[in-house]
Amino acid sequence: MKSKLQKIGLVLLGALAGVMLSLNFSAIAQKEGASSPLPVEELRSFAEVFGAIKSNYVEPVEDKKLISEAINGMLTGLDPHSAYLDNDAYRELQVGTQGEFGGLGIEVGMEDGFVKVVSPIEDTPAYRAGIKTGDLIIKLDETPVKGMSLNDAVKRMRGKAKTSIKLTVLRKGESKPLEFILVRDVIKVQSVKSKVIEPGYGYVRVVQFQEHSGENMVRHINTLYKDGQLKGLVLDLRNDPGGLLNGAVGISAAFLPPKSIVVTTDGRNEDAKRKYLASTEDYLRGSRDDYLKSLPAAVKTVPMVVLVNGGSASASEIVAGALQDHKRALIMGTQTFGKGSVQTIMPLGNNTAIKLTTARYYTPSGRSIQAKGITPDIVVEEPGTETRSFLREADLDKHLTNDKEQAAGAALTRPAAQPSSKPKSENGEEPPKPIEFGSDKDFQLAQAVNMLKGLQIIRKN
Repeated sequence: MKSKLQKIGLVLLGALAGVMLSLNFSAIAQKEGASSPLPVEELRSFAEVFGAIKSNYVEPVEDKKLISEAINGMLTGLDPHSAYLDNDAYRELQVGTQGEFGGLGIEVGMEDGFVKVVSPIEDTPAYRAGIKTGDLIIKLDETPVKGMSLNDAVKRMRGKAKTSIKLTVLRKGESKPLEFILVRDVIKVQSVKSKVIEPGYGYVRVVQFQEHSGENMVRHINTLYKDGQLKGLVLDLRNDPGGLLNGAVGISAAFLPPKSIVVTTDGRNEDAKRKYLASTEDYLRGSRDDYLKSLPAAVKTVPMVVLVNGGSASASEIVAGALQDHKRALIMGTQTFGKGSVQTIMPLGNNTAIKLTTARYYTPSGRSIQAKGITPDIVVEEPGTETRSFLREADLDKHLTNDKEQAAGAALTRPAAQPSSKPKSENGEEPPKPIEFGSDKDFQLAQAVNMLKGLQIIRKN
């Protein structure tokens, strides 16, 4: 048996080495400035394990499944955002950036083998049911999540519209798990919303950064200016989980002088070292017309407040950081999520891809967003919430460190969570619904308007 396994291992080792050579590993080594040989011993171990599974596992396993799981394991072992995208996941990623996809409407990540909610997307089944940032999903229907990959958990949550699924979640401050019955729907995210708060004061909310978020924002701002000049504008990025980089650059460019630095990236390879400016080359794709040309000139100087919270991540943090560093707007709310890494989609063929972390984001002044986030100029908490209960990048297993903090010799620590004063859901009471952003009951928005008017800001007790 041992001899048989060794033979299988040697055959697979040769095949695997051939695949790696075909993937141009030598070119990668040259890029790194080193001529490292292939790790033959490690590849032999991999091939022997592969052969052992093929010969001895209790049930037959397809080669395709074993290879896919091996690739997935390599990527998920790196950081929370690198992943292998099979046919379904790759297709969903492509569709999702266009603003329409099926499911529950939750941005999720993995933590200690469980699924954690980064942010519920507004106007979706999850948001309406009361799912909150930081909720830990422990069961999908009656199946425990522990041990599932993130892709498998997402697949279970996706499904045909009008079908239901039960989510069992743990929430800080609650004495026992909460259960939610959610009905799946076709998620059509309206990426930008707006309203006139009162005469002279406009409100624009970016729910998610999608392919056409920049054009949509321009349309909303032009509508706000139809009734006359604005005295102040609130840009709401709360619970915005991010999205496409070019959307973030375009929305930042709407309020900044031309050619201003919006964000820089830095990684190991030269193509990962970039400056993104407020210019058409960096926010337009293809040969589309410059959608920012139709904006009124006054939008460059109108007094602005940007609202953020612990659910503001990635592209949201890029916009907030750019407007803060250029002193174009006051940032108000609570500390953001801290997702400051760049993921590059690398197609593999057969309609699959890998999503690989290749760089870190930096604000125009050189601050790293990673595992720290954007600190508001004015901290205003939402009443009834415990800020420290927000899940953040620094809480995720295997998260990238903040290289700027490391260089300064500072440790990234988070304060210990304090007990919540909220009543416990011991009697099966329905959890409270989230406050509707932009409504008359939106405390943080009211304080942003007070700031624009020069009135006193009320703090949460």
